[in-house]
Amino acid sequence: MRILVIEDDSVIADAVRRGLAAEGFAVEVAEDGDDGLWMATEGTWDAIVLDLMLPGRDGLAVCRELRAAGRWTPILMLTARDAETDQTNGLDVGADDYLAKPFSFPILVARVRALCRRGVERDSAPVAAGDLRIDPRGRRAWRGETEITLTTRQFDLLEFLVRRSGRVLTRDEIVSGVWGFDFAGDPNIVEVYVRRLRMRIDEPFARHAIETLRGAGYRLAADGG
Repeated sequence: MRILVIEDDSVIADAVRRGLAAEGFAVEVAEDGDDGLWMATEGTWDAIVLDLMLPGRDGLAVCRELRAAGRWTPILMLTARDAETDQTNGLDVGADDYLAKPFSFPILVARVRALCRRGVERDSAPVAAGDLRIDPRGRRAWRGETEITLTTRQFDLLEFLVRRSGRVLTRDEIVSGVWGFDFAGDPNIVEVYVRRLRMRIDEPFARHAIETLRGAGYRLAADGG
């Protein structure tokens, strides 16, 4: 599970990072709202721990802009404020949960785990890019009315690409999102699986959904190719 912590207090940020890492999470930290928003939109995260009071954009602005852009990564709003209006403001702009400082670390971990589970449940709805459709719950895929047979890993890769259709994804992002951040194998595995996936979803239908952008990564066309 990949967690982004957006927190300007270096002591708190480091404690949260080390604590979540000890629980098995992969954690990265942004120290202001502007960097946090960029990292939240450029990376793939299972949950975001977001401070309310930040340099640059504050937490409310970061959350509001992510939701406006259609980014529904679960967000835990973390702040020193505990007034009811601050809680409702955070939830109103799209935060999923709220935790006031000082906080119990076991409670923070439990809340983050719950948000990660909620994100998986929310992501179980069918999604599509043009006539290329997937059913994450049933792990099935179609081109139009034709069902496509995929291996487990091929489906994982296709789901990762379809959910981010129209975006350029680096090889490292794909490795982390599909194989896991601790993958220690050959990163060229991405090229191998992209080629195999093209043979399933593109070539039989004379389509070109998966684009290679030299030096940048891959992109699945938003219209399905």
